[in-house]
Amino acid sequence: MTTAVQKAAVATTTDAGGRTVLVTGGSRGIGAAAALCCAEVGFDVVVNYTRDAAAAQDVVDRIVALGRHAIALQADVSIEAQVLALFAQVDDAQRGGAIGSLHGLVNNAGVVDRAARVEQIDAARLQRMFAINVFGSFLCAREAVRRLSTRHGGPGGAIVNLSSAAARLGGAGQYVDYAAAKGAIDTFTTGLAREVATEGIRVNAVRPGIIETDIHASGGQPDRVRQLAPQVPMQRAGSADEVGRAIAWLISDAASYTTGALLDVTGGR
Repeated sequence: MTTAVQKAAVATTTDAGGRTVLVTGGSRGIGAAAALCCAEVGFDVVVNYTRDAAAAQDVVDRIVALGRHAIALQADVSIEAQVLALFAQVDDAQRGGAIGSLHGLVNNAGVVDRAARVEQIDAARLQRMFAINVFGSFLCAREAVRRLSTRHGGPGGAIVNLSSAAARLGGAGQYVDYAAAKGAIDTFTTGLAREVATEGIRVNAVRPGIIETDIHASGGQPDRVRQLAPQVPMQRAGSADEVGRAIAWLISDAASYTTGALLDVTGGR
């Protein structure tokens, strides 16, 4: 059965020609799915990664197989100098014709940590959590706005931030720091959307719920999806592809009147 989002994706395939989406943390999980889904609806893609060049290149190869242009660029988005270098490389790639003009940013790069109560969390963990999940998203959005805003002579575009259902559920007993970081992303999304609404830029967030990716294993809970699936009204975890399609819709012109939205992809949780 074809979903409404899939129909929208098909409808916008020819509308994105010559435009590029930058996906941070695009070598795996939701980021890789978002990159592929954006390519499916017609965008060129910059696949940002931090360490795994081979995984990023695999995503690039799959995008090229779909008939779009793609490049992989390394950068740690928590480090401002690397964010500046990343966007400078995107500018160079555009000028060289390797990709189309920048249209969108998917702020996907993020981390979780091992389950812990608040009294067990130290400053180093908090600094890492917010540096990547919040500061990195802010820095990348800043550079995107500088290039996309009509106020700065840009063509307009779209930004999608990755939040989480944890932002409203709180993450008690496990990830209160992660939930707090994603709560900051929700507020950032609302504020930035209103700030640039008259400058041709739409800003939205996707809040995934329990999704089958390896982020749970990286947080020391490889069985978390199986354990929590019964708590989801739909009685199953979601897939990275299901989140990726929501992201691609928000990036595309099919969502032209949608900004400041926090879209839950949670199976009803």
